[in-house]
Amino acid sequence: MSFFAEVILPLSLAKTFTYSVSETEYNYIKKGMRLAVPFGKSKIYTALVIDTHENQPLLYDAKEIHQILDEKPIVTEVQIAHWQWIASYYMCAIGDVYRGAMPSALLLESETIISQKTDVFVDESELSDDEYLIYQALQQQSSLKIQDIVSILNKKNIFPVIQKLIDKKILVLQEEMLESYKPKLVRYIRLHSIYESNLGLSELLDKLKNASKQKEIVLRFFQLRASEKKPVTVKKLIELTDSTSATVKALIDKEIFEDYFIQEDRVSFSAKTKEEELQLSNAQQNAFESIKASFVKKEVCLLHGVTSSGKTEVYIKLIEEYLVTGKQVLYLLPEIALTTQLVTRLSAYFGNKVAVFHSKYNNNERVEVWNQVLKNSEKAQIIIGARSALFLPFHDLGFIIVDEEHEQTFKQVDPAPRYHARDASIVLASYYKAKVLLGSATPSIETYFNAKSDKYGLVEITERYGKVMMPEIELVDLKDKYFRKRMKGHFSDSLIEGITIALSLGEQVILFQNRRGYSPLLECMTCGHVPQCQQCDVSLTYHKHKNQLRCHYCGYSIAKPTHCHSCSSVELTTKGFGTEQIQQELIALFPDNKIGRMDQDTTRGKFGFEKIIDSFKNKEVDILVGTQMLAKGLDFDNVSLVGIMNADNMLYHPDFRAFERSFQMMVQVSGRAGRSEKQGKVIIQSYNPNHNTIQQVTNNDYWGMYNEQLYDRQIYKYPPYFRIIKLTLKQRDFSKLKEGAMWLYEVMSLNLNMPVLGPEEPAISRIRNEYIRVIIIKIPQNTSVAGTKKTIQKMLNSFDSVAQYRAIKVSVNVDFY
Repeated sequence: MSFFAEVILPLSLAKTFTYSVSETEYNYIKKGMRLAVPFGKSKIYTALVIDTHENQPLLYDAKEIHQILDEKPIVTEVQIAHWQWIASYYMCAIGDVYRGAMPSALLLESETIISQKTDVFVDESELSDDEYLIYQALQQQSSLKIQDIVSILNKKNIFPVIQKLIDKKILVLQEEMLESYKPKLVRYIRLHSIYESNLGLSELLDKLKNASKQKEIVLRFFQLRASEKKPVTVKKLIELTDSTSATVKALIDKEIFEDYFIQEDRVSFSAKTKEEELQLSNAQQNAFESIKASFVKKEVCLLHGVTSSGKTEVYIKLIEEYLVTGKQVLYLLPEIALTTQLVTRLSAYFGNKVAVFHSKYNNNERVEVWNQVLKNSEKAQIIIGARSALFLPFHDLGFIIVDEEHEQTFKQVDPAPRYHARDASIVLASYYKAKVLLGSATPSIETYFNAKSDKYGLVEITERYGKVMMPEIELVDLKDKYFRKRMKGHFSDSLIEGITIALSLGEQVILFQNRRGYSPLLECMTCGHVPQCQQCDVSLTYHKHKNQLRCHYCGYSIAKPTHCHSCSSVELTTKGFGTEQIQQELIALFPDNKIGRMDQDTTRGKFGFEKIIDSFKNKEVDILVGTQMLAKGLDFDNVSLVGIMNADNMLYHPDFRAFERSFQMMVQVSGRAGRSEKQGKVIIQSYNPNHNTIQQVTNNDYWGMYNEQLYDRQIYKYPPYFRIIKLTLKQRDFSKLKEGAMWLYEVMSLNLNMPVLGPEEPAISRIRNEYIRVIIIKIPQNTSVAGTKKTIQKMLNSFDSVAQYRAIKVSVNVDFY
């Protein structure tokens, strides 16, 4: 009788693979365990068991597994079902979903280890120079990694040399799996037992009378132990006494102290829970009751509340109700920057029940959160995270909150799986029979359409918390201001006056410009030449701080040229402006004030966001300049003025969502103003102040924007009336790509009875030396989406089987918006 395990590999492969196991292993292995399996010639990967059976594969001989890595499953059956749904709905390989979902510390890959064969006589004179170097290195240490040999020989292609040594039977290769998760151990210190009595103490102080530094450490140790009544860490003792670890080591060597280790969690939020009850306003209380009533009939509810209406308090009340029933709660946020503020607020109510999961955490921290969620630990009752938190192994999920659901960052762009966290979380909730609450001040048109057509529940809050007034919005016509010479740099006199008044009253200001860097391009005034990226079809962005031109697509950079590369003229000027330039202008205009900047360049580190947000909240920064990171639900109560530097940037994007996105962005940024008693003010600078969308922002007219956009979408066949699938084709050879894209387009337009557009050259038609073509398929509402996807998949398979097109990479993006 043969036994088999069906596994998923963490590779971009759509199928599962079968491996043979012994009867004992068959009885031990459960779904959701990890196995180390051989794949290819000599690689070993971490595979995930999704089934065990006794059916022999027909097309190949099943290899044996290498080892079992887990004692019990670390992935739940619901997760596997959800991953399979993501793979089929978003048309990607199940291996991609598995690789994207697991913390990489749990996906061990083999490191090739090379060691010398024992009991073999080696004639050193027969070895070439390179072979001799490797042989010598193996005399010093028992084994080497491929990477070590690359550095020894100082050349990339080392495999021929290794192959020769293997042929001469001098070397053997072994594939070794490395367990990369290590628990965090904290080093503590205690007094040796012989000194614990009073007699022992006087003897101890006598012994140290000539070693003042050591004596100080011992005395401070007693102080600490008495005041904190808990074990003392070596780190804390060294910090407080301003000494070094060598002094502590000397005390351990003298057997005065002993050190020991305790395993600790890397992430722990231990804020004290507030005693007082959270009081909701009438509007919040009504919303809270309506949401609960809506959940009786519907699985999903949309909470549409204006900015600063206190949606978070309503969420907290709902979370409390679900925690009482013993269920877990998932709180999804669009931006890592927001987790900082939210964790502070939630741990104030729920203490250490809050866990956080996102990509700025390191591997070990993510594994710890994964294990806590799997065990349904007390520390992981509420999980806050960006979109990847959706993949955690929930024990009993009861409630999902998707905050700021309109944000485009919920959509994963690259690599696959290109899922949308909002939609995937609604499906995840259905597996657990959980409820989903979508919250936003500017809901996406699809969500609002679903709520209006009675698919979701809808609850609205139309007033700000504490009856605070909505901000007053002032439009500034840049054409007129430039004409009347009332501009200083990129600031109109109205904006400068607004900032001056706010600062004189001790209030803070936020300025929004959705471009990072100093300016988007550098132009030669003599011949008009603009430096371009060598690998992409874009101009290079000038970053003044580093004095370089950078490509924001591939990272290529050059030092700022002193003269034009085309005509050698020295007349170079910058065009357009980014956050860096605004910061420079502000320093000149307001030299006595502290000016901060928040964009991708300033928030690179793990705590980049925290530092900037905290310093702004603690009023260390007077004016904060930033990109769209600022538009998300941050809460600063001292901001009285928000300035939007150039509203036209966003409006004229070649995207069917441009007006909707601009409206959302401007309303969200405006919502940061006047969140306490005093009414805030927003100044919007634009060359086109009469534009419909800008007028809708001024009047806070979401319904006007919604109806206008819906009318356009119906005419031009866009969501929510049509589903869209976007195919992106990439290839370095321009003519091959053009020919392949045309072939695919013709096959699709013949076989699909729906609009197929393309093959179109996108606005940026080459990135990293690969040319790009796009085909868009619009699926009408009444057509089966699943059936259409199957047809598209068949065409892509046949495209892949044409030899000359095999080198063209095709990526499928379902609901790419």
